[in-house]
Amino acid sequence: MSRFILISPSTDYERKVRASVAPLSGSLQFFQAAYLPESPDDILRQQAGEPPEVLILGPGLPQDEALKFAAVMDLQYPEISIVLAAEDDGELALNAMRSGIRDLIPPAADMDQVRALVERASLAAAGRRRGLAPNTAERPAAEGGRVIAVMSPKGGVGKTTVASNLAIGLGQVSPMSVVVVDLDLQFGDIASGLMLEPEFTITEAVVGAASQDAMVLKTYLSLHPSNIYVLCAPRNPIDMDRITGENISHLLRQLRAEFQYVVVDTAPGLGEHVLATLEQATDAVWVCGMDVPSIRGLRTGFQILSELDLLPDNRHVVLNMADRHTGLTVQDVEATIGAPVDVVLPKSRAVPFSTNKGVPLLQDGSRDGAAKGLRKLVERFKPNWEAPRKKVHRRAVVQ
Repeated sequence: MSRFILISPSTDYERKVRASVAPLSGSLQFFQAAYLPESPDDILRQQAGEPPEVLILGPGLPQDEALKFAAVMDLQYPEISIVLAAEDDGELALNAMRSGIRDLIPPAADMDQVRALVERASLAAAGRRRGLAPNTAERPAAEGGRVIAVMSPKGGVGKTTVASNLAIGLGQVSPMSVVVVDLDLQFGDIASGLMLEPEFTITEAVVGAASQDAMVLKTYLSLHPSNIYVLCAPRNPIDMDRITGENISHLLRQLRAEFQYVVVDTAPGLGEHVLATLEQATDAVWVCGMDVPSIRGLRTGFQILSELDLLPDNRHVVLNMADRHTGLTVQDVEATIGAPVDVVLPKSRAVPFSTNKGVPLLQDGSRDGAAKGLRKLVERFKPNWEAPRKKVHRRAVVQ
């Protein structure tokens, strides 16, 4: 059985796709043709065993025929993801969506882009097969991936650094299954921290066709070289007023259904968008600096959210920029906030250097102490991870 099928008259495109999917497990079967068969069965009967995961309709095929063929394929074999190699002329994305095509890819896309989209289509096919299993009706609906809100009541504590490195680390565990959302809608800088120049931002992603279909939404995401997706903050801070809390809730539900991990870099404080994120979050990573205002802010934030019943079930407290010369200890912080500190990130010169370079610590394989702490944070989100038991010091020291 071939995992991937390509139909195209172009042997040059076949060579590019074959080289692109070579790192992925599974083989590619190529049909060199400038036309499409009357029925998907004409192709699939040549396959032994299970149906393939991804069908790629390459360049050189008549576009109208490709859309009709995709519609029939999606109806008869919904567990197979379809990718169309074509330039979007403005209307094609909607027509492709209606035909059941999962992704559009420019014919001139490089090998990394081809591999990323094929891998995403393959993961979607696996999800569809699980959903079409015979005992699906007997099981509760799948909850989707984990939504990880990276939080802090105070600004300037390294929230974006933690969020970007967490996403990079999770991307190493589950390539193409991670998206990081910059929800600091006024002054978010995930894009600069990851050295990206996004074509689209969250402003476009929460309205129109993107809000109705996950395939269209994916076209608004930026692909990072570390095999994660990024949804960047608006270019203009004024655009924040156009994005409601309900927009954010709907967006996160969409992304959770498509990705294994949704990492959200929130704005400081507890505004409308942050509260909407917490309503969808499965996990909260609380970032705290080793200073009195930050510790007090975290303690107050816990109290307020507890009263609102908005504390996610899974809590991860990160003490950032830890320095034993500040006059406070980790035990002092734990006693004050009433919760254990799960990860300690020591003060490090490598962190601002990596931020200015646009390459997170976990992307360049740093062995710095802060990088070790960030890897420990990533470990907490791996499947079957069990939290160690830790006693909390009771003596409050920060009033």
